[in-house]
Amino acid sequence: MNNSNNTVYIMFNGLGVATAYVMLALSVWLAPVDLSTKGYWGMGIFLLTVALVNLVKYRLDDRIQAERLYKLETAKNEKIIQDYITE
Repeated sequence: MNNSNNTVYIMFNGLGVATAYVMLALSVWLAPVDLSTKGYWGMGIFLLTVALVNLVKYRLDDRIQAERLYKLETAKNEKIIQDYITE
């Protein structure tokens, strides 16, 4: 059930992002500026997207690493306590 909820949430967000990019592309295309300015705006949008994806990936990796370290420390402490009790 949880996987189904995540799938719906991911699809909804993907649709929102796609809609935003289509609307942004249309507004850049219809903007009354030179093609070079449109290209500059397009590069800015692309680089912002890359930076945001990298930021989210970094934060996710950092969170996963912190959880792993916490689990390792917990297991280590439990092992030390268990060894102390059995002595």
